[in-house]
Amino acid sequence: MTDETPIFRPTRAEQCSLYLISPQEVGGAFPDRLKAALEPGVATAFQLRVKDVDEHELARLAEPLQRICADANVAFIVNDSVALTRRLGADGVHLGQSDGDIKEARAVLGPDAQIGRTCHDSRHFAMEAGEQGADYVAFGAFYETTTKPSHYRPEPSILSWWSTLFELPCVAIGGITPANAAPLVAAGADFVAVCQAVWGKDDTGVAVEAFRDVLA
Repeated sequence: MTDETPIFRPTRAEQCSLYLISPQEVGGAFPDRLKAALEPGVATAFQLRVKDVDEHELARLAEPLQRICADANVAFIVNDSVALTRRLGADGVHLGQSDGDIKEARAVLGPDAQIGRTCHDSRHFAMEAGEQGADYVAFGAFYETTTKPSHYRPEPSILSWWSTLFELPCVAIGGITPANAAPLVAAGADFVAVCQAVWGKDDTGVAVEAFRDVLA
């Protein structure tokens, strides 16, 4: 765990921040691309989301990425796997609706781990996650996305509902770009999660910088 990671505490953020979701391929030149993406200081979290890779191999791939995040004071979050989160000493884990129990994850990872939960378009799932001790909830997909296709299409108003009634931060996800993020920020998203809008560009630093004004 990093001691001073300014992310996902149970208080509302002063302004919206960028939450980076990894592409499927994180070897090769990706560490350099991640470092460039973090240099503008716009992103405050990075989630390692790589499917169908052996845990030992994924741990090897994660090591340089985790170090880059720590150097940039960016939270390093693992998708789905509580075991890998514990093995790496990562800052937290993001759990889908079928990826495990929040209370069980807390028991394994301890009180300082940041635990997020996918809630799709469901107010019930979000309230349930809060009751179980999640540190943040994620709604989406708000727009069409090829990263993780989803038939869920919440309205931005779900962000306004959540941010008005609850203290836990909320994350907007799904097909978000600098061109379409503004309504989600205005609705109350504390974080916007992006993947292809950054990794699909040649210069990841420039891609991240493009979000700065819309997040302010």
